[in-house]
Amino acid sequence: MKTELIDDCMRLGFGMMRLPRIDGTGTIDLELSKKMVDAFMEAGGKYFDTAYIYEGSEEATKAVLCDRYPRESYYLADKLNASVSKDEQEAKHQIHVSLERTGAGYFDFYLLHGIDEGNHDKFERFGIWEYMKQLKQQGLIRHYGFSFHSSPERLEEVLTKHPDAEFVQLQINYTDWEDPVVCSRRCYEIAASHGIPVVVMEPVKGGKLADPPQQAVDIMRKAAPDASPASWALRYVASLPNVMMVLSGMSTFEQMVDNVKTMRYFQPLSNEECRVLEEVRQVLRQFNDIACTACHYCTPGCPMGIHIPETFAVMNVYKMYGNLGEVRNDYTWRPGGEKASACIQCGQCEEACPQHLPIIRLLEEVVDTLEK
Repeated sequence: MKTELIDDCMRLGFGMMRLPRIDGTGTIDLELSKKMVDAFMEAGGKYFDTAYIYEGSEEATKAVLCDRYPRESYYLADKLNASVSKDEQEAKHQIHVSLERTGAGYFDFYLLHGIDEGNHDKFERFGIWEYMKQLKQQGLIRHYGFSFHSSPERLEEVLTKHPDAEFVQLQINYTDWEDPVVCSRRCYEIAASHGIPVVVMEPVKGGKLADPPQQAVDIMRKAAPDASPASWALRYVASLPNVMMVLSGMSTFEQMVDNVKTMRYFQPLSNEECRVLEEVRQVLRQFNDIACTACHYCTPGCPMGIHIPETFAVMNVYKMYGNLGEVRNDYTWRPGGEKASACIQCGQCEEACPQHLPIIRLLEEVVDTLEK
């Protein structure tokens, strides 16, 4: 197995994709974000994660982190997304934009962003793998790897073709471990077989595992009354031996405090606790919720301005808790943007979705349930 790339900090990474927003404006709350960063650093955290396509995130990272702390006191990960570039030149220019936005000088970890079935060949055609080596030689990045949203077979192919990759970022959580689409377990095992460290994304599945149905909460509280549902999810992935870092996109101070409490003095799950989570997993399988993680990759290109993740969040409340009348009332205002019925079925959202959701069909379900 390759040498650990990080061994001097808490294994909780601060994901800068879901920073707190000021109500009613959508603007990132920089003052609250500064307080969260300060508390995170004080607790022993050093790893921060942003990306070229995270709206406002790189600029906010500059304001709350890079302008306020010595460069050697933290690790910063950023990403190059070939899918949003029309040609090789535009794709390769992304790092220079990201460096300017963050003011970081260099990136400790730089990723080919979101390799999947629709874009993996684009990274090859644009020569991005070779470009990563050049960036490392130039001192603009320290380590390079990739984040991944595709099949285990594709992961095996990528790692075999590019053994120089130093780490891989995978979606892993206890509900996706045996999921036939996400295939967390199989992907993790392939990474481990190649001796490559894993950075975990979506450990609480976009917040779903931090606020599961009451039946699942009751099971966890019976086993550990003082432990939050999110702490169970974080400990599950951090207990895997090949995990280098666990990312959490924290959007409130309370989330940050709870996550730090879990990871600062981390204890792996016991066999009995693993049994408890298996019971929770069985409960969650009863709910046919929409597996949206609220990454918002789908929304910038929506020509109708539908807030798709927020729409699905309202729909999931109905799927989990019922009470159609109350949910229909929430749907009139809570998601914002246009209603699901405004969808023109252009398909750009489905191309952008890392979860490979049939968004058009799901929006039709929202219309049939909440608008008729």
